[in-house]
Amino acid sequence: QVQLVESGGGLVQTGGSLSLSCAASGRSFSGYGMAWFRQAPGKGREFVSAISWIETYTSYADSVKGRFTISRDNARNTVFLQMNSLKPEDTAVYYCAAGSLYSTRQSAYTYWGQGTQVSVSS
Repeated sequence: QVQLVESGGGLVQTGGSLSLSCAASGRSFSGYGMAWFRQAPGKGREFVSAISWIETYTSYADSVKGRFTISRDNARNTVFLQMNSLKPEDTAVYYCAAGSLYSTRQSAYTYWGQGTQVSVSS
């Protein structure tokens, strides 16, 4: 059974940092792209960042560019999201996703985690 398990969420003050992790298991993720999406209260789920299998390509939403960094450890089937200079508008549930294509589109991703809450206080 494929599982993506996020961890590292929490409550932080404006300007603070958090590091999210997503551990994937249950199949080979060789060649898979991985991504982070988020959903704020009352809003739809939106793209945050994506990374290709060999880290050649990364993408970021304009709202997080320069503040967030995505990386992955393929030996551990784990993807990370380092979030710095956090703002209240970053408050959301953050979801990890894995798919056979590297993409910024939700529809490209087959496997999803349950999400981890990130809250940024002003």
